[in-house]
Amino acid sequence: MERARFIQSATQLRPLALVPELSLYQASDIYAVWELTEQATGQAGLAPPFWGVAWPGGQALARFLLDHPDLVAGRSVLDVGSGSGLVALAAERAGAAVSAVEPDDLAAAAMELNAAANGLPVPLRLTDIAAAGRTDVVVAGDVWYEKALAALVTGYLTAVTKAGSLVLAGDIGRRYFPRRDFEPLACYQLPTTIALEGRESISATVWRPAWQSQP
Repeated sequence: MERARFIQSATQLRPLALVPELSLYQASDIYAVWELTEQATGQAGLAPPFWGVAWPGGQALARFLLDHPDLVAGRSVLDVGSGSGLVALAAERAGAAVSAVEPDDLAAAAMELNAAANGLPVPLRLTDIAAAGRTDVVVAGDVWYEKALAALVTGYLTAVTKAGSLVLAGDIGRRYFPRRDFEPLACYQLPTTIALEGRESISATVWRPAWQSQP
């Protein structure tokens, strides 16, 4: 399967509701794209195409970075679980040098297309969080939807915060998000869909670790 061509045929390039400065290749129906992906690859049981949706936590985090470029401008940024590259691209637009942790090859192809569509460099891709070195800022959006992944990311963010990195998270407060360990910095209301979130509007928050100094 030619990944870029598949993504362009299965999605539409559209600006984001909360971050109109950026446009992404987005799926109108993630479940339909999921089925098309399995058909195109000849594989069943694939993970959902998370790269095809501008998830609310990522949009909130991207909005926050663009509104506060001083937090990342001229600094190194690591985007954990980058998916479509939304937060990584917002950090680049704000003036950062960005690396993105994303093991999924199709997501990496979507990130490349999205970078090109916005006239931004493709973030340096890492396939394993263990390969990440010390960075000034670590960002993570919408990665607390599954227990094991949530534990991995939370442990990593705890470690890098203690090592001196500024940590910013974007999430709606999903089941595995450790809310008691984080403090809110900003909250945004944005449209979503019944199919994805069970409602037409949702509140997404940018968080910092409770023990971290105020950015």
